[in-house]
Amino acid sequence: MTEKPGRADYHREHQARAEAEARRLLARKAELQGHWLSWVAQELYQLSPPEFASMVRRELQRQS
Repeated sequence: MTEKPGRADYHREHQARAEAEARRLLARKAELQGHWLSWVAQELYQLSPPEFASMVRRELQRQS
């Protein structure tokens, strides 16, 4: 029987990808200006699984 990875393991495994995704989203901020917030919300909504989307959201807050 395989044990499901814990939250810390998931975070460790996907942290670099979440940071890169946040940088990608932030890179479009100047280009999209006033439309950026709704665009980034849509991008976050499409990310899966929800745990990863939350990691990206936290990275956006940290990096901005």
